[in-house]
Order: sequence, then structure tokens, then C-alpha cells
Amino acid sequence: MYQYTEFDKQFVKQRAAQFRDQLERNLAGQLDDEDFKALRLQNGWYIQRHAPMLRIAVPYGELNSAQLRTLAKIAREYDRGYGHFTTRQNLQFNWIPLARGADVMDELAAVHMHGIQTSGNCIRNITSDAFAGIAPDETIDPRPYCEIMRQWSTLHPEFAFLPRKFKIAVTGAAEDRAAIAWHDIGLQMLRNDAGDVGFKVLVGGGMGRTPITGTVVRDFLPWQQILVYIEAIVRVYNRYGRRDNMYKARIKILVKAEGPQFIQDVEQEFRNILDHDVDGAAHIISQEELDRVAQYFDVPEGVRFEAANDSFGATVTDAPAAYQRWLERNVHPHRFPGYRAVTLSLKRVGQAPGDVTDEQMELAADIADRFSAGEVRVTHDQNLVLPWVREADLYALWQAAKAATFATPNIGLLTDMIACPGGDFCGLANARSIPIAGAIAERYQDLDELYDIGEIDVHMSGCMNSCGHHHTGHIGILGVDKDGAEWYQITLGGSDGTVASGNSVAGKVIGPSFAADEVPDVIEAVIETYRTHRAASERFVDTVKRVGLEPFKTATNAVRRTTGNKALAA
Repeated sequence: MYQYTEFDKQFVKQRAAQFRDQLERNLAGQLDDEDFKALRLQNGWYIQRHAPMLRIAVPYGELNSAQLRTLAKIAREYDRGYGHFTTRQNLQFNWIPLARGADVMDELAAVHMHGIQTSGNCIRNITSDAFAGIAPDETIDPRPYCEIMRQWSTLHPEFAFLPRKFKIAVTGAAEDRAAIAWHDIGLQMLRNDAGDVGFKVLVGGGMGRTPITGTVVRDFLPWQQILVYIEAIVRVYNRYGRRDNMYKARIKILVKAEGPQFIQDVEQEFRNILDHDVDGAAHIISQEELDRVAQYFDVPEGVRFEAANDSFGATVTDAPAAYQRWLERNVHPHRFPGYRAVTLSLKRVGQAPGDVTDEQMELAADIADRFSAGEVRVTHDQNLVLPWVREADLYALWQAAKAATFATPNIGLLTDMIACPGGDFCGLANARSIPIAGAIAERYQDLDELYDIGEIDVHMSGCMNSCGHHHTGHIGILGVDKDGAEWYQITLGGSDGTVASGNSVAGKVIGPSFAADEVPDVIEAVIETYRTHRAASERFVDTVKRVGLEPFKTATNAVRRTTGNKALAA
């Protein structure tokens, strides 16, 4: 993990002190709310439906146990005892009184954390693959490059007030676990035929009202030039992006409208920066700088490679069936011999997807110290990953995870849902997500049934802003407002770009929206239709592609007729 330098530490502490001054002046009436709004947003503070919401940056998803314990303390002493991990690897608190905000920022700064640029119209948290540096299918570890991008983009004066928020995702693996095609800039690290390291660059991806996957603008860009190329992209966006309509302000709209001209403008700006480079002002990454940052992402102290055991710990005698299922779903291959990565599931009945209590954070920190060199990763799917687990410790880890409620063997299955907080918290939401997720989870508690259904992604958003990435779900659920009532639109066949799901694509709507009490029955009808039509060993998303939407439309319309609810146009 990256270790803050003295400069980094002072920077974050000074930022916290600056926020305290701004907050005190606002509370004293010396800084009006409108002027304070831009300042609090760039430190991660929103005003939500019921209370302020703080979004804390977790760069490329990495946390150490001390940071996790501090988050637990904040949840316990400042919030209502829990937080929420997001699809972009951050953590949110929903009930912290704004008057206590400066104290929270001091707590975060003490463990090298902050909320800088987790909101506002700026470059947001850089996200990546939760298995970066350990995945067997990885070509290049993206984390050092992510850290360099983070340092470069933090408080970049030229990009502090962009037309709209701006998100970057990076992966270095064959399987895209970072959903790069759905970001403003998506970066795929690779090697060319000569063995040189570089980036495939995608621009203009995004969800929201207009789901669009990114356009490839460079098939291979030398790694040394990536900051210059990002700067060229964001400059063109800053210059031509719309500011008159927030719904058309994202870079995806500009890329779609301008087409090849956008790429030409970026290339020209890129050349201009390089051609007018004076005294090394262009942000070319040197080998020395890459080496300086990369040293922090070496194998953690105490990790010792051993002979690989490809049986995933099955040598434990008389192991219960629950342990075998956990090995199958929650334990993952590792690039280093003798080690595995393990997912701690945060999905359970009675707790919203991604939510984690202060006690659970403390337990996860203890488990990380004992089994994973004190490190955890936040995943795109709102779970936690232990990246450094010895194969010899798997059974003991399973027992500890089970005692801490983290051992549900459902990773990749229907109940491993993605969901945003929805209308229970967010002022932008049209409908609630949490009760719908809970009702679906309640219905599918039989593990035998879940295993028979197989791998399936269910993603849910409370509004068109797509914080729950509903567009990319094999089954997507979108909350919509119908004359003040909560209704839900269902999509099928979406993909975030993983190998298992196929190419990145937005799901297709299967008909008019459904009332809240119909949704669990609709999901059941969709699942049963899949079971009826699937070929041997065929996954849900593949069946949808093969048979089309009509059988699913017929089944879900029958649900509507059975319940007697009037169909409303989506």
C-alpha cells in the first residue's frame, strides 16, 4: 500500500484545518451557504434528504486496518453506527451532523484519509481492480499509476470547476473488474508487441440518463505520457463541455456530439503540450518517479511464498459443506504461490448492500491483521477483499469470517446485489432501493437454489443517476416516480465488461414499470423463465442473449395481470 510522505501528511492535515475554518465561518454566519457549498463539496460533504452525507476517498479501493478502525470509530461516535461502501470504492456516512464535520476530518487526517474531490465538478477518486497486484490474469499492476494520477489530479487548479464530475478507472488485467468502459476515462494497461508498457485509452463512457460505453481514442499510449494525455482530454472537455444544462454536461455527451472531431482536438492539444514543453513542465512520468511510487506496492512485509496448493484448502479433513461452498464462491486464485484472495461478503438479510456496521468494521480490521498483512480492498460489488491470505490459513479464516457474519458463500450469485442507498437517504432518488433489495434477498435464501440459478448480477438504482449501476446488471432495477408513487423499471442483459458477462452493454427495458410490491414476483418470474429456457450449464446472461426478451416480457406481464395493478408506461 502507498505510504504517505511527510508532505502528504501535512497536506491532508492542513486541508482539514482549512475546512474547519470554512465550517466555523459558515456556522457563524460569516460565509453564506451558497459560497460554502462549493467548499464543502470538494471535501466530500453533501446535504442529503435527512442529514449531511460525507463521502470518504478510498483511492483504488485500498484500506489498512488502522484506517478501517478509524472508520468504525467515526460510525460509532459521530454517525448512527454504520457506513456504506459504494461501487466506486469509497465509504459514505449518512448521519453526521455538519457541526461535527471538522472533528471528523481531523480523525480522518490522522490516518491519512480525507474526502477531497469525492464530490463536486472535478476529477473524482481514481478506481481500479480490487485484485490489482495479485490477480493471475494481470499483465501490469495499475496501482502505482493510479497513485501518480491521484497525486497529479488532487486540487489540480485547472480542473477544479469542470462542466460536470469526472471519473477515471484503470485496470491491468484481462478481465475488466473495474468497469472501465463506463467511465469518463477508462484505461486498460497492456504491453505492445515489443513488450513496452502502455495504455489503451477509452473516453466518454457513463451511465445516467444516457448510458454510453467509452470510445477508444488510443490503442496504445506509452505509460510515460498518460498524464499529458489525460490533461489533453480534460482540457478539451473543460473548453467545450456544456455548462448550460447539467443533464448534458458530462463528457460522454461531448464525445457523442463531436465524434471524430473530439479525438482530433484531443490529439492536437496533446501535441501542443508536448511541443511547448518548457523546462519539463509537461507532466511526463519519469522512471525514477514510477520506481519511487511503485516501491510502496511491493509484497507486504511478512508475506512468504510457499508451494501452491491448487485444492484451495480442501486438505482439511472432515470439512463441512459450508466451508466447501465458501471455498468455491469466496476464495479466489492468486498470482503468488501459497496465497489466495478472499472476499468478505457484506450482503445479508436485514442489511442494505454495501452497508457495514462499526462492529463489522472492527472485526474486518482484526481479520485483516490476522490473515491479510493488515490490508483490505473495497470492491466494485460493495464487498471487501483480503488480498494476502495464506492457503494454510483458509479454514481458520473461514471460521473467523463466519463468526463475524462475512462468510456467506454468495459471491457472484443473485443475492450478491449492488444497490445505492436510494430514497431512504438520497434527495435525488425517485424511489427506495433498500426495501426492494431486502425483499429479493429474503426470497432467495436457499443456497441450493442460488447455486442452481448460478452467476447473475442484480444491480439497483433509486434514480437515473445510476449510482447502483443498474444499466450494467444482468438484471437491472431502476426506481422511477409515477405521480408521486414509487415504481420500478426492469432491464435485462446488461454487462459491466467482465469476461463472465461479455462486452460492456446497457440492459434493455422489458416493458412498463412495476409497483414496488410487484418487484420480487417480477424477479422470480424472470428467474423461472431463465430456468425454463436455459441450455445445459448456460448462464443467465447468455440465455437472455440467445432467446431474446420476449419470453421474459410475457412472464413479467403475467405477474402484473395476476396482481391486478394497472400498467403504467415506463
